[in-house]
Amino acid sequence: MKVVMVSKALVAAMYRKKLRELARLGVDVVAVVPREWREGGSVQHYEPGEDAGYELIVSPMRWNGHFHVHTYPDLPGIVCRVRPDLVHLDEEPFNVATWLGARAAVRAGAQPIFFSWQNLRRRYPPPFSMVERAVYRLCESAIAGNEEVAEVLRSKGYRGKLSVVPQFGVDTDLFAPAPKPPGPFTVGFLNRLTPAKAPLLMLEAMERLPDCVHLEIVGDGPLHAEVARDVERRGLSARVRLRSRVPSSEMPQLMSTLEVVVLPSLTTPRWKEQFGRVLIEAMASGVPVVGSDSGEIPRVIGDAGIVVPEGDGPALASAIARVHEDASLRADLSLRGRARAVDLFANRKIAERTLHAYEAALGQSREG
Repeated sequence: MKVVMVSKALVAAMYRKKLRELARLGVDVVAVVPREWREGGSVQHYEPGEDAGYELIVSPMRWNGHFHVHTYPDLPGIVCRVRPDLVHLDEEPFNVATWLGARAAVRAGAQPIFFSWQNLRRRYPPPFSMVERAVYRLCESAIAGNEEVAEVLRSKGYRGKLSVVPQFGVDTDLFAPAPKPPGPFTVGFLNRLTPAKAPLLMLEAMERLPDCVHLEIVGDGPLHAEVARDVERRGLSARVRLRSRVPSSEMPQLMSTLEVVVLPSLTTPRWKEQFGRVLIEAMASGVPVVGSDSGEIPRVIGDAGIVVPEGDGPALASAIARVHEDASLRADLSLRGRARAVDLFANRKIAERTLHAYEAALGQSREG
């Protein structure tokens, strides 16, 4: 089976681990990625990595940073050259890149398949509503990032084959339990600094925690300056470290310095948490997790962490305090999280489920 995968997310070397696992499963993969992706005032540049086992094409992108209208002008030529069985468009059905990629696939005699994280039933104005309907007609198969996404696609009229597979897994060899270095009990907030990710709520919770609890905030975004001011206003400068996002290759080492990782996401009219990748990285690392009940977070965590009501600063502080004060709870959550990450979210597991989706799209049956 030969597959062209088009994905701006693959600028991150850590995400390309899935491609290596697909190649090990016998898939001939050609990945098309941009040189960078611009989002929310920050730029994520292509990260070199160990890209053995598949072909990687770093391709130009038009309208970079515009989620709905960016395109890959070289993609039709790439598809014609490669002649794949399937073109995996790692984009939402209402994006122009998905529509143009699906058209290129059909013209080349390949099956197009799109991916969606959209877990809210939103209606888009023209031309994006027309793009979405055109993609539904062109693509006989799709992948939903979770069950709620699948329900949204069906409710909006998609009638093709539909598989439920998270977009990316986690490298459970790199993200693995490690001895903690000496230092204070440190909470990790490793996310974009946007209202929906609730960094200001995290600072509210920190005020309720004892001085021996520290916070590491790692991320960029529109709230960066406001977060820095709030740290000062709340008198937390000695306990809170704020720094920009780190390359994906540095995340395993960062996880080894943390005692707990938090994801206190807030649902908005336009967004709710679709997965929470930082959770599976922490769980694989044996780091306990605390998350809100926004979107997919409770289903990702399962019984391997603590879930609190979204927007509830006292509940968030209380959950962190429990992990801080109870060594046996920390140990139990560490073991549960590691087991859950390995069983459900390891790159190999996600690659196998993705391959099943490809085989279903191509009408191939599995033996055994």
